[in-house]
Order: sequence, then C-alpha cells, then structure tokens
Amino acid sequence: MEIAAKGNENTNQPEKSKRKWVYAKKPAGKLYNYRQVVGYSLLLFLFAAPFIKINGNPFLMFNIVERKFSIFGNIFLPQDMHIFLFGMLIIMVCIVLFTAVYGRVWCGWTCPQTIFMELIFRRIEYFIEGDWNQQKKRNEGPDTDAKAWRKILKHAVFITVSFIIANLFLAYIIGVDALFKIITDPVDQHIAGFISIWAFTFVFYFVFAYVREIVCTRICPYGRLQGVLLDENSVTVAYNVARGEPRGKIRKNSDVVTGDCIDCNLCVHVCPTGIDIRKGTQLECVSCTACIDACDAVMDKIHKPKRLIGFYTQAEADGKATVQDGKKRNTRAIVYSCILLVLMGIFTAMIFSRTDVDGRLLRAKGSTYQFRDDGTVTNLYSLELINKTTRDIDYELVSEDKDVEIQIVNPISHLPREGNAKLSLFLIAKKSNIKEYKTNIKLNVVADGEVIETMKTTFIAPPAK
Repeated sequence: MEIAAKGNENTNQPEKSKRKWVYAKKPAGKLYNYRQVVGYSLLLFLFAAPFIKINGNPFLMFNIVERKFSIFGNIFLPQDMHIFLFGMLIIMVCIVLFTAVYGRVWCGWTCPQTIFMELIFRRIEYFIEGDWNQQKKRNEGPDTDAKAWRKILKHAVFITVSFIIANLFLAYIIGVDALFKIITDPVDQHIAGFISIWAFTFVFYFVFAYVREIVCTRICPYGRLQGVLLDENSVTVAYNVARGEPRGKIRKNSDVVTGDCIDCNLCVHVCPTGIDIRKGTQLECVSCTACIDACDAVMDKIHKPKRLIGFYTQAEADGKATVQDGKKRNTRAIVYSCILLVLMGIFTAMIFSRTDVDGRLLRAKGSTYQFRDDGTVTNLYSLELINKTTRDIDYELVSEDKDVEIQIVNPISHLPREGNAKLSLFLIAKKSNIKEYKTNIKLNVVADGEVIETMKTTFIAPPAK
C-alpha cells in the first residue's frame, strides 16, 4: 500500500528515491473547524497541566526515573502499583473497544503526533512556504536565495517549537520545579537535564520536520493493529462506492452514466498521509476527516448530496447495509461505550479513594505470644508507614478494640513528606479477655482527628479457660 497516491504526485526526491514526500493541501470545512477546537483545547490543556498544582502536587506528572506519579494532584508511589496496572488495563481495553466501534478517530483528532503536526508545524509551513502547490514548485524548482531563506526560517522556527515541546515533555517527567532549576541554575549543575532537553528537542524536530506521516503509517504500533481491531461493523472514514462509481467528469449532453464522484482528486490532495480514500479501507488512514470536508465542498458546487465520503461501516460504503445492520451497530456502540464509562468510573474511584498513608503491619518474624506476670499476653509486630503526600504528617496509633493496648518500642509520631517510618510495637491484651486463638484486630492511623489509614492483623493467644 503506497503512502502517497499517484494522483498527488507528492515527491521532491529523485526518481530513484523510495520515499514520496507528501504535500498536503491546506484543509478547510466544518469538520476541520471542529477538529481545530478539539486540537487547540487539548494543546491548551497539554501546555497548562504541568503548571497546575493541587495541594502542592502537580496535576499530572509521570516521573518514571523516581517511580513517582501524580494524577489529579494525588501522588502515586510503587506501593500503588495495583492502581497503575489497573489504569494500564483500562487504557488497553479502551483502545480495543473504542477502535472496534469508532475506528481510528483517536489518531486524527486527539493524538499528540497529529495535533502537533497538523495544527502547529504544518501551519507554520503553510505560513512560510505557502500551500501545497507552492511548496512543491519551490522544492522542485531551482535553488534561489528566496527559497534558501524560507527553508532556513522554517527550520529555525521548527527547532524553536521543538525546544519548547521538549521542555514541556520534561516537565511532565520531572515536574515544573525541577525543570525550572535546570533552566536557571548553571549548566554544570544539571548536565543530565541539559542533555535531555536538547536530545528531546532534536528528536521532536526530526520527527516533525522529516519523519512526519511515517510515524502514523509505519512506526506507530496502534496504526499497524488496525487490521486486527477493525471489522465490518466498525465505523471508519470511507468512500461510498455504491454512490460514487463509476467516476467521471461532468459533461453536458453526454449519455454516459457516472456516479457522483467527478474524480477531482481533492480528497487525495488534502490527505496528510497521501492516500486515496477511494481505494477502500487502508491502515494509513488516520480518520482526520479532511477528505470529507474537501468532498462535501465539491458536492455543494455540483449540487449533489454531501457525504460521498463520510463515516460508514464497510457494508454501508459498499451499499449493502440493511436496517438490521444499523440497529446492530448502534447497539454495539452503546454497549461498548457503557463498558468504557464503567471502567473509567472505577479507575477514578480508585484514584480518589486511596489513602494518604500506606501502612504495613506484620507479625515480627520468629515471634510468638508472650505471657506477662500482670496477667496480660503480648504479640510483637513490625509496622512501616509511608507518607504518599508532599506534606509532613503528625499521627498516633489507636486500636479499635478497647481491650487491646498498644506499646511502641521506638516511638515515632512524625512522617516527613514522601517519607516513611519503621516501628516495632507490642499489642497487649488481658488473658481473661481472650476467647479465640486468633482474634482480628484493627489499628487506625489518626492525624488531625481523622483516620487516614486502617490496618488489619491477628492477635494470637490461647483462649482463657
């Protein structure tokens, strides 16, 4: 499957070169306007999120190096790995279910690669070098000073934007405060950070200046999975073959019967991956809907119904869809959407129901119950408390069972921010109150009058006779 259609002739390379350079015509239309609203809203969120803090914590931070994540202002440490794994599972399920119903809409409307490429870098290119025809003529024409200055200016702006994106990307990893130190402190104090920024800068520059649509067509694993995830009931951007064929130019007083497609090739010219949507469902299609807008504009001019290219299932595109197929598709979309909402609801509940302090209360290894002369029996435990917040916490341990007392061997009542405390303690009970060999016990960690963590364990001792 070719990256660029023959009708587009998208190349500025020598004939022996394998790559065909895609020159995408500047898109326009209702769907493109909607896509700009979505794209620029996501860009605004992307640039603002690292600077937003909740209770002193970043709104979003994914510090893989220190294994510390912040989601909606909640700090997640390795002890919260179960929540992280559940979140990854939800993302995988969402990808499969969403794609099976709605096709590759994610790629064309919300993928960072597409948003940066189409709404930033491509628009810079249009502004400096003109629309696709102008770009193509300049690249295939003779070398001139004007051509050289345009290229220098374009790539200088590309590097500058890539530098900004690299800093933003690093802010999501190490946090804004750490990034600010790298920027303001002398370079020799943050060599690794300085190298990382420039490494990311040149990676982004290389991707958006040269690799471009190849990310979507050959590199991205999600794109390569489309053949597995899509089926005949999936809604994708498709050409209505039954209505459009056979193609032909509009000619007055002609007896030749043709379809609605006038073979203008505008759907090919606006495609950012250079494909011809009329050749059927293709893995390279990112569902950006640029071809829909271009075709609708032509249909308006020739007074034909819109959506010759639109969102269709394979059966609808071939003109073989039935009413029953439509009901089946709608039911499937509703069911899958409900499943996605339930999974996201569970994940959100897990995030907001997690405790600020994580406690591990374990019986001391090799220990057993001990009888005392005062008629009590004791069990020895080890306790580790982990503060998952960015504030210091003063706490106390309280037993829910009034007949059980707590005696701490190494009294520690202060938890530093993102720190931990390890304690050894005895649980003490009167022999006369022991009714079972194993008794369930609950210990509460109390701070500022509120229970912030509850730990369960068992107290062992022979029952009283």
